[in-house]
Order: sequence, then structure tokens, then C-alpha cells
Amino acid sequence: MPLLLEAKALTKHYGVTIALDSVDFSVPSGITDLLGPNGAGKSTAIKLFLGLIKPTSGSAELMGVKPYDSLEIRERLGYMPEHDCLPRSVTASEFLSHMAQVSGLPPSEARTRAADTLRHVGLDEERYRPISEYSTGMKQRVKLAQAIVHDPVVVFLDEPTAGLDPSGREEMLVLIRRIGRDFGISVILSSHLMGDVERTCDQIIVLEHGRLVEEGAVSGFTEESQTIVIEVDDRREELTTALAKQGMAPAGLAAHYSATFLEGNP
Repeated sequence: MPLLLEAKALTKHYGVTIALDSVDFSVPSGITDLLGPNGAGKSTAIKLFLGLIKPTSGSAELMGVKPYDSLEIRERLGYMPEHDCLPRSVTASEFLSHMAQVSGLPPSEARTRAADTLRHVGLDEERYRPISEYSTGMKQRVKLAQAIVHDPVVVFLDEPTAGLDPSGREEMLVLIRRIGRDFGISVILSSHLMGDVERTCDQIIVLEHGRLVEEGAVSGFTEESQTIVIEVDDRREELTTALAKQGMAPAGLAAHYSATFLEGNP
């Protein structure tokens, strides 16, 4: 697959805080996950590739171009932020039409594209309701829709399943797979949930404390073995104690992105 993104000794400091520390990695076309805990440097990496900030040293390149030095390349990017940033007093149709025009589409084409995109994300019948009346899952879909309404080359999704219940989370993952595999838009997904990665992504880049831990195909991280993988967010010590009583001892604790590896019979 052709090379899409490339980080070369990429470093970003915020005062004395080191968000990224001389990171090198490359990303091909397809669906790629930036995996790591809060504070790993995922959001900073996304902002650098979006051209929103400049690196302290090194470079972040998108198709060979540094986005923080080029306005033209940014027209080919989409971005779904993690936080709630939607206007509440307008409808989804109005909002998407506006965002499409901001991206350079003429008004008539923008309205058509907005309607098509909202249908793709399952909001066709709800598109004329004010966004203030939307559920969390519907708002996430609007954010996803505005990120792809202008048909970008690559879209960056920052924690797209945050705040969703299990069914809403699965529906979002299905949409992400469609974007990458049916629409031909490359996806850079920021997540700390390995389950999302397994069901969605082709490639994975693991960051921890601003440094690259691992990178490669998802299949290399999830291939079958004699190891059971359990995801936990906290209370790891209690889990370890409970499993020890069942004759299963931890074989290792992977970083802080919540994967505990166990040896023994299930």
C-alpha cells in the first residue's frame, strides 16, 4: 500500500512537558490505530498531521507534504474531535451543508453531499431536528459525518466510541469500517481500547509517554496463542489476586493501555 503518513524524529514539547519524543513511524493507506493511554501523545500526533500545530523538531508528513506548512493539503483532511463541539441550535442538515461549503463545495452540491452523508451514517430521518435534541450516539455520528462530507483523502478520528453504550459502539465501528473499505477514505483512529482495534484496523501504532512502543499489522498483535488477553481499565491488583486463586498467574502487564496477559488454563 502507498505511504500515507510519516513521522521523522517527530518531537513536540509544551514547555517542560514532552508530548512526543523523537518518534519515527510510517502509515500506509487503510485503517490505522494510534493506541495508547491518556497522555501517550496520540492527540498531539493527530494535531501535528492536521497542521494545527508545528513540531518542536523533526517532521510530520502527509503524502510527502508537511501539513503545518501547506493550506492546500489540509483541504484533503477530515477530523472528528473527541470533545463535544457541535452547535446545538441548528439542524444536522444545516451544519453539514455549512461544513461542506467551508471545505470549498458550492451551496447546491454542499446540500446534496450533506444529505447523502447523513444517510450513510444513519441520520437521514433525523437530519432536520436540532442537534440539541440528539443523543450522545447521534452526536457522534454528526461529528463523523462532518469529517467526511467533503470526501477527504484521510480522516482522523479521536476516540470516536467515547461515551457510547455497547450497541452504539459497535454501530460506530461498522461505520468506520465502511468509510475505510467501501468509501476508500484512509482512517487514522485514536483509541485506547484493543477490542475496537481488533475489529476495525489494519495497522497499529502503540505510543506510551510520547515514545513509540510497537508498530505493525494488527494480525501480528492478535494472532492465536496459548495466552488469554483480558482488558482492564483499573483495579489490576484485585484482578491479579482473584486470578491467582484460580491458578492463573500474570505473565506480564502490557504498558498502560489495559492489556493483561495470563498463563494457565481458562
